[in-house]
Amino acid sequence: MSALRLAVFDMDGTLLDSLPDLAECCCEILAQCGLPLLSDMQVRSMVGNGVQALVERAFRASLDKKAEESGRAQVMPISTEEAVSRFMAAYTPRATRLSRLFPGTEDALRTLRAQGWLLAVCTNKPEKAARRILSDFRLEDLFAAVGGGDSFAARKPDARHLLGTIAQAGSAPERSVMVGDMPPDCLAAQAASCPFVFAGWGYGAPELADKAVVKAAAMQDIPTLLARIMPV
Repeated sequence: MSALRLAVFDMDGTLLDSLPDLAECCCEILAQCGLPLLSDMQVRSMVGNGVQALVERAFRASLDKKAEESGRAQVMPISTEEAVSRFMAAYTPRATRLSRLFPGTEDALRTLRAQGWLLAVCTNKPEKAARRILSDFRLEDLFAAVGGGDSFAARKPDARHLLGTIAQAGSAPERSVMVGDMPPDCLAAQAASCPFVFAGWGYGAPELADKAVVKAAAMQDIPTLLARIMPV
């Protein structure tokens, strides 16, 4: 008997428009260090590779901006570890204060479940924060697995992150589809031999659609598209 079909979703830029909270928390820790703030659009380009990468990119951009303004080279005022710790302390308790599900997300997820799909999240966001977000939106019970960036020994784009999430959900790679908006989602899917669906409403560059089996224009299109990719 074959495993149940599994739809695996990235979180930031796929299920959740998390940019407002991510940008606000980045600016909060930059302000603590007396550094220039960044716009939401600047932070948008930094999302997708986990918290440490986001924090490092935010500090690098802010330090470059201050160096340009002052005419003097700038150095990181605190360690990366301290910066990440401060970010998570600010972000985890309020990760959904400004963030919102993309239009049609809850209906699409419930439709998939009604059609017999298992659901999972595979995100580079820490698992605790991811589960908190799903709980805040009353979606956690829909998901068979939540694979965070700290859930396994590797994270996207490493296939082990996606494969571990699939195993945790009780399915198999050949019965799974990855839906995401950024290169790590695509690369993990390719390495795991899973079809990749590009979330065209997210934060990723449009050309990433060229590497997907299909581009979804909106979340409400996902149930129909996945049924075409993987019939019962």
